[in-house]
Amino acid sequence: MRISNTNGIICKFRFQFFAFIGVFFLLTTQALCQDESQFNLWYDEPAQKWVEALPIGNGRLGAMVYGDPQQEVIQLNENTVWAGQPNRNHNPEAREYLARVQELLFEGKSVEAQTLVNQHFISETSQGMPYQTVGNLKLSFPDHQNYSEYYRELDLKDAVTRSQYKVGNRTYKTKVFASYPDQVIVVQVTSDQPGTLNFSATMDRPGGAEITASENGELKLHGKTSDFEGVEGSLEFLAITKIKTSGGEIIKENDTLKIQNADSATMFISIASNFKDYRTLDFDEHQKAAAYLSALKNKGPEEIYQDHLEDYQTYFNRVSLNLGETQAANLPTDERIRNFKTADDPALISLYFQFGRYLLITSSRPGSQPANLQGIWNDQLTPAWDSKYTVNINTEMNYWPAEITNLTEFHEPLIQMVKELAVAGRKTAREMYGSKGWVMHHNTDIWRMTGAIDGSYWGMWPMGGVWLSQHLFDKYDFSGDKEFLKSVYPIVKEASTFYLDFMIQEPEHNWLVVSPSISPEHAPAAHSESSLTYGTTMDNQLIFDLFSKTAKTAAILNRDTEFQARLTEKLKQLPPMQIGSWGQLQEWIKDWDDPNSKHRHVSHLYGLYPSNQISVYRNPNLFEAARTSLLARGDESTGWSMGWKVNLWARLLEGDHALKLIKDQLTPSSQDGFSEKGGTYPNLFDAHPPFQIDGNFGCTAGIAEMLLQSHDGAIQLLPALPKAWKKGEVTGLRARGGFEVDLKWENNKPKQVLISSALGGNCRIRSYIPLEGKGLVQAKGDNPNIFYKLPDIKKPLISEEATLKEVKIQKVYEYDLKTSKGGQYKLKIKRI
Repeated sequence: MRISNTNGIICKFRFQFFAFIGVFFLLTTQALCQDESQFNLWYDEPAQKWVEALPIGNGRLGAMVYGDPQQEVIQLNENTVWAGQPNRNHNPEAREYLARVQELLFEGKSVEAQTLVNQHFISETSQGMPYQTVGNLKLSFPDHQNYSEYYRELDLKDAVTRSQYKVGNRTYKTKVFASYPDQVIVVQVTSDQPGTLNFSATMDRPGGAEITASENGELKLHGKTSDFEGVEGSLEFLAITKIKTSGGEIIKENDTLKIQNADSATMFISIASNFKDYRTLDFDEHQKAAAYLSALKNKGPEEIYQDHLEDYQTYFNRVSLNLGETQAANLPTDERIRNFKTADDPALISLYFQFGRYLLITSSRPGSQPANLQGIWNDQLTPAWDSKYTVNINTEMNYWPAEITNLTEFHEPLIQMVKELAVAGRKTAREMYGSKGWVMHHNTDIWRMTGAIDGSYWGMWPMGGVWLSQHLFDKYDFSGDKEFLKSVYPIVKEASTFYLDFMIQEPEHNWLVVSPSISPEHAPAAHSESSLTYGTTMDNQLIFDLFSKTAKTAAILNRDTEFQARLTEKLKQLPPMQIGSWGQLQEWIKDWDDPNSKHRHVSHLYGLYPSNQISVYRNPNLFEAARTSLLARGDESTGWSMGWKVNLWARLLEGDHALKLIKDQLTPSSQDGFSEKGGTYPNLFDAHPPFQIDGNFGCTAGIAEMLLQSHDGAIQLLPALPKAWKKGEVTGLRARGGFEVDLKWENNKPKQVLISSALGGNCRIRSYIPLEGKGLVQAKGDNPNIFYKLPDIKKPLISEEATLKEVKIQKVYEYDLKTSKGGQYKLKIKRI
């Protein structure tokens, strides 16, 4: 029997009970285990690899905790520690060659055009700077190599990692958490026998840093980030570990502190850099790091923990999900992942969902940088893809759960980055393309670079700002906050202004298109060596959303009537979506799709998710074409791609297929290096591989979309519920228009529904099952709620070679409910 810090019992046991009291104890134990299986990642061995360590964070600071009894490693991050310094990277030569590139593309000479783009559009100064580790706090415990009864956990309920074990008859415990209120990481180490805690502490960093130890119990690591691609590293940072003991003594030896004969020890870790903003490095990292420790004053670790707990649970406890429990939940988390495809373990999905919410809370806080490709967790100086912000899907995916899973405050760092990119992108728009407004391409970093990088095949995509702008609209649609809308309207207006200047008419249909561009990271079979083209389906869908939503925003704010009219007129000139020869939704302006392509990007399905342009109720032929495309791409892919596909199959209203993708994503991954076969690491991190956090966030959003959707004119209850989820409950999910929904279901049918209205107004509800409730009436006509206005897309063009399938639409019941601000409304299955 293994002992847990949290409730005294660990869910791994082999006992036979023959007496009544034994049966009672077993039932009690199972109840405790079931509660913990929803919220605990736990293991019976220390981490051997970084992807086995457990993450903690407060948005600004992050740590990965290994839980090693003999050589504990706490790997540290601070979200502004990036290589380089403020710099610009756009290539002004592009302006001279733009017209020629467009001409070549219209002539079908994509390879020649790509050569010019590589020579004159792609940055010659920087491909972006890498996010870097601060270093490590290392704790060495002599004579702890022979330990027993080992246990470690990450408790999502309180955002704490714990480990414990025995050496002889002594029990040692470690507790680690990152406090947002106090802006420090706290490490507590205890022994159950007074005067028996002995260990040494030091710090280090790959690439080197200045390490010092002082008599007052402080370790300091001072470093400077790397030079990279010709950009000098000028960001300096300081990490301070302040050690306090109960009993015993602290002895300084060179760059190490030795703790001897203590009862317990508490370490307070403060980290700061000289980063002020993306243009300025003039903060004093020494003063700032010391100030966080000074601000603690006489607060003890328990008071710091209670403040941390109150802050964290304010957000985490807003949403609950219970999909049921089985005996599979009694195993350690890594074993559950290994068994998941063949085991019945619905609680692992609940855990994975809540883990995604936990990661967003701990990696993205107001005032911090947005979550990057690895959130805030990185142990390297040059991580995969530099752990930058890839905005052709990955950065956006990080924030898909923010609104629907009731974490809207954690959207703020992304919103702030968009505001900064809008400023940085003005110069790029003017100098690269001779256009007004602002633009960025497919990638950025802490210095807010907006130029094209990585070569034409991947980087000649001038649409990153358009996709990021959708998050501004989404935040308003969920909150109805007009002051927020006013604050971001100039950003979307300037983004629209750029494309009004930049877009040109293609020669065959005189459609208005973006050129040059790509369908992210994918090339058509017609010219596979070059991805460069014009008028891709994704670009057209993005421009449709930008222009239509910007015009709607201007109307809501009663501004810019002429600008609204201009946007509306240009919308009429955009290409329609097209259904190709094998019934697919075309990815490109011409019918170039390869039915055998298994490419990880499914960019042309943006109109299905996260946008709402494709609907089974409004345009079933497009809906079926999107389904045909998704089936052709297959299921298994990179981790983040599978996360996107969970959302897409949820929008296709096929819960069983969405569940199949979740099982694919929760396949164990132990691969080193790069691969197109994704999965999940033992610590539940998503594997591209290597680790990318976007897959965690994408799947979390997808699970929510399976249970609740609000993009298609109504709040749809249980739209994509798998057959296997016969019974369950979710509380606190948000819907557009300021609604919050609690749902309990049995036999795959909603049993109880509670709708809370923050704004008032009409609430249209869509259900596969008839409902009843006070004030509920049959819906008629369009939903009058402005947050549920449907997009008016063009009728699709359909290839003469396409064989259209009959689309089967499941019967739904639609109701309207007049709500008041602050009101709550209960619904249930209608008795027939």
